[in-house]
Amino acid sequence: MQGQAQQQAYDRGITIFSPDGRLYQVEYAREAVKRGTASIGVRTADGVVLAVDKRVPSPLLEDSSVEKIHKADDHVGIASAGHVADARQLIDFARRQAQVNQLRYGEPIGVETLTKNVTDHIQQYTQVGGARPFGVALIVGGIDNGEPRLFETDPSGTPYEWKALAVGADRGELQEYLEENYETEADLDGGIALALDALASVNDGSLLPSEVGLATVDVETESFEQFEQDRIGEHLEENDLLDEGDDEDETDE
Repeated sequence: MQGQAQQQAYDRGITIFSPDGRLYQVEYAREAVKRGTASIGVRTADGVVLAVDKRVPSPLLEDSSVEKIHKADDHVGIASAGHVADARQLIDFARRQAQVNQLRYGEPIGVETLTKNVTDHIQQYTQVGGARPFGVALIVGGIDNGEPRLFETDPSGTPYEWKALAVGADRGELQEYLEENYETEADLDGGIALALDALASVNDGSLLPSEVGLATVDVETESFEQFEQDRIGEHLEENDLLDEGDDEDETDE
C-alpha cells in the first residue's frame, strides 16, 4: 500500500521526480500530443513547408474553424499537434515575443531565438506546483538571414532542430517515410510533395483538400503563405493524391 501511495504522489506532482528520474506529468503531456492529428514540417533549399491533417469529426463542423497552422510573424509559421487550446496559448506567446523583439531591436526575431523563448516558457510549467505541462508539440518553421530553419518544441521544454519531422498521431510511420524519402536539395514544390505524400501514406493513399492544411515560408520573399483549398487541391492532383470521392461529389452536384 505504501508503494502504491508513493506511485500516486509521483504521478500527480509535477515537481516530484520518480526514483528513476521521470516526470510523469510531462510523459502524459507527450501522450496527449500523440492523440492529436498529425503535423509535418519539411525544410528545403528554397524554404520551409508545413502540412497538417485537419480532418473534422462531423460534416456539420465548419472546416475553416479547425486551425492547426498559424502565422507567428511575417517570416515564421507554426503547426501544432495535441491540445488545440494549449497550442493557441503558446502561439499567442510566440506572437508577443516576435513583436517585442521588433519594437526593442528594430528587426525580425530569429527562428531559433523565438523557439527557445517558447520552450523556456513551456519548461516553467514542468517545475511549478499547481500547474500542468502544455499538452502540445509545435513545429516552428521560418527563415533566418536567408536560411530556412525548422524546429520542434517538446512538452518538456526542449527544442530540437530538424530537416524534416512529424508530430502527433502516426509519428513513427510518418517519420520513417520522411527518413526514406527526404532529399536535401529538394525545392519548395518537392517539399510540398513529400509532406503530402507522407500524410497520404497513413490515410489510405489519398487526401481531400478540406482535410489538409498547407503553408510555406519562402527563402526569396521570407514571407509566410497559407494555401487555400483550391491550391491544395491542385497540389494533390499533381501528385496523384486527390481523393476520387471529392470529384464524384462535385459531379453529383
